[in-house]
Amino acid sequence: MKVLVTGGAGYIGSVVTRVLIEDGHDVVVLDDLSTGHRDAVPAGVPFVHADIADAGDVLAREPFDGVLHFAAKSLVGESMNRPELYWATNVCGTRHLLDAMRRHSVPRLIFSSTAAVYGEGGPDGIGEDTPPRPTSPYGTSKLAVDLMISDECRAYPLGAVSLRYFNVAGAYGPCGERHRTETHLIPITLDVAAGRRPHLEIYGNDWPTPDGTCMRDYIHVLDLARAHVVALQHARPGHHAIYNLGNGRGFSVREVVAAVERVTGRRVPVTVAPRRPGDPAWLVADDSRARAELNWQPQADLDTIIADAWAFHQQRRHTDGLAGGGTTS
Repeated sequence: MKVLVTGGAGYIGSVVTRVLIEDGHDVVVLDDLSTGHRDAVPAGVPFVHADIADAGDVLAREPFDGVLHFAAKSLVGESMNRPELYWATNVCGTRHLLDAMRRHSVPRLIFSSTAAVYGEGGPDGIGEDTPPRPTSPYGTSKLAVDLMISDECRAYPLGAVSLRYFNVAGAYGPCGERHRTETHLIPITLDVAAGRRPHLEIYGNDWPTPDGTCMRDYIHVLDLARAHVVALQHARPGHHAIYNLGNGRGFSVREVVAAVERVTGRRVPVTVAPRRPGDPAWLVADDSRARAELNWQPQADLDTIIADAWAFHQQRRHTDGLAGGGTTS
């Protein structure tokens, strides 16, 4: 298919772009580079440096079979302090995209949604039928987009799939996490293991979980990318499907730290800080619907996820000439 990948210079979007190409699709990437990196886009892939509101200009140039939409703001903490940015980019930006897709008769949309739409979960896992109760403007904005897409599919012949990610980590080839503002546990913990930070801050050790730290479900970015390629084939006109993507198992922050120490062979000093607003205690996927209907299942375990992320971390450290020494986390 001929597809447009919005946010394709970002972490997940760049990996999905590579997997799409490997699967034989024709890809164009659009990104404003506010958080993405131009060198993450594979060589030879047409790149458009533009805002999501300008996606219609790209769709007008030639026929497209689908859009994979990753362009968004995604920092929970920032969303608590500046919610207007999340409504402007995530909701209004997607509204512009949907209007452009309708004008130019683009029939398929794969949307990068999030488990943050659910809010608090529990040890039994969160299914797609769990009532959404987002605890942050980030989660609220993504839920609003999911609802908007459902309305669009009911009114027009759009076929859409929303993929609600749990915690994504790992790397694929030259693509991995290198956010300008890093908030994700695994890359921060790897920074500590590498000596770039003096310690890891755990936000709260009194959560209602087995060891008092938050429980999260981790999925390898390559497993996630493969689900997008499959979902593209399953988009049906007039239908909006929603699938959770995770491993179906939760790991506490302390378990992740132990895994990083095991994989890297290095010690990770830890301090405890107050809880962060907007953080749920449990976020673990029930991804049985995706496994059954998409014939998809994740392959990588936690140690593989961390090992691939560590290899990318070390490669970037060598390439960028990064020196040791920590900064306060």
